[in-house]
Amino acid sequence: MAEHILEMRHVTKRFPGVLALSDVSIELNAGEVLAICGENGAGKSTLMKVLSGSYTSKEYEGEIWFDGEKVHNMSVHTARSLGIEMIYQEINAMLDGTIEENLFVGNLPGKGVMVDYKTLDEKTQQILDELEINVGPRSLARPLNSGQLQMLAIMRAVIRNPRVLVLDEPTSALTDKEVDKLFSIIRRLREQGVACVYISHKLDEVFEIADRVTVMRDGHVISTRKISETNNDRLVEEMVGRKMDSMYPGGRFHASDEVVMKVTDLTVPHPSIVDKNIVENISFELHKGEILGLGGLVGAGRSECLGAIFGQITTGVTKNVELFGKSVKIRSPKDAIDHGIGFVTEERKKSGFVWILSILKNLTLACLKDIPGKFLIDKKAEEKTAKVIFDRLRVKAPSMDTLIVALSGGNQQKVVLGKWLLTNPKILFMDEPTKGIDVGAKAEFYTIMRELTEQGVSIVMASSDMPELVNMSDRVLVLSSGKIQGELTGDEITQENVMKLAIK
Repeated sequence: MAEHILEMRHVTKRFPGVLALSDVSIELNAGEVLAICGENGAGKSTLMKVLSGSYTSKEYEGEIWFDGEKVHNMSVHTARSLGIEMIYQEINAMLDGTIEENLFVGNLPGKGVMVDYKTLDEKTQQILDELEINVGPRSLARPLNSGQLQMLAIMRAVIRNPRVLVLDEPTSALTDKEVDKLFSIIRRLREQGVACVYISHKLDEVFEIADRVTVMRDGHVISTRKISETNNDRLVEEMVGRKMDSMYPGGRFHASDEVVMKVTDLTVPHPSIVDKNIVENISFELHKGEILGLGGLVGAGRSECLGAIFGQITTGVTKNVELFGKSVKIRSPKDAIDHGIGFVTEERKKSGFVWILSILKNLTLACLKDIPGKFLIDKKAEEKTAKVIFDRLRVKAPSMDTLIVALSGGNQQKVVLGKWLLTNPKILFMDEPTKGIDVGAKAEFYTIMRELTEQGVSIVMASSDMPELVNMSDRVLVLSSGKIQGELTGDEITQENVMKLAIK
């Protein structure tokens, strides 16, 4: 057997007007974890789509070698026959299928067309026990949360006995406990000789699980080193191509006395448990020009709070909302927008943008009523309006006519934010604002957020990224068991204090 289980040699991938990969070469050894890091748009996911056969041999230049032999006619089928399994960042599940169908799709135990349901049930139950998911093998997948669905997708790949396992941002939807479980699985696979490619923006995970790390930038490989031969600062510098003195803008806001929003008696039903509330009769205030952080463990109700106030969640919700001292009724997102509230949602692909539209059309979605035009939208006025934000946020794209699905995650998130900035919001809700985007884009986001508060915009930020929550919030409210367990300000805002309140 060759020294390397896998080699990708001089891979180049072109899209119209974009060189996504330029002469990229990597090697992977059996029984190692190779991390690949880089900003959104660096080419990481494109490289893995080449490896997994999503792009066939005719769609890229270069070679792939496996066990010392050149791979011809690369395709998804070829990759799978070699033992290459890919776990994508986006959750891939049949929501109306059973747990066992999701786990063993295309891999059902039995002979011929006859399925061995007894074995299927037993194997599925073993996996559910290992993952500590308390449902039966024949339960539907739909009630599961995003973390549980992601863990099932990971196990679906593992039970195929892969030679190479590729994980693209696998922990973006996982709790800390689920991350520990995933790392345990990866270590077990490594001991069995399975090679893993681990793509992540979370550098603490990279240093915990990887043996080597490759940094990519603008479609090129910048470096490959043993994890023991690098550090956090060096990786970040190589990823962004410049030194970064600090990820976060300095200083905290000293809250003004002006209350821009007052929420009282907010109750929100649990999204999946009947006759249970995920948020129970909570109240809080938002001051002008501050960033109010919402902390808590996954399932604490942070997203549901924002969705209910914004009018996105209505069934069973009770609330009283005052804006600038006046009681208002918010029955729908339109009401919220009319009152000067914007909402950067957690799942940008589900509720942040319209995937079939261009950057231009997505930017102007929420402010069309303000663009001139009697019967038809004035195209020039629309472009002029959008160009201001497009340039301000430094969206990396050939033009505003580029489809939003062609952008990296960080640039998609910039467009989502830009859409709301064009409405000139007084209050901005941000739910996991930097989820799935790279360190360089995060730093830009944080600078923009602080600039907005300096202009008088008030932000409510729900975040499970603890450093983000601690460093960006002027005040933090910690949710647990449906209640606000405490409020932290100034030097009280530490990871330790947030966690103490979160586990109450």
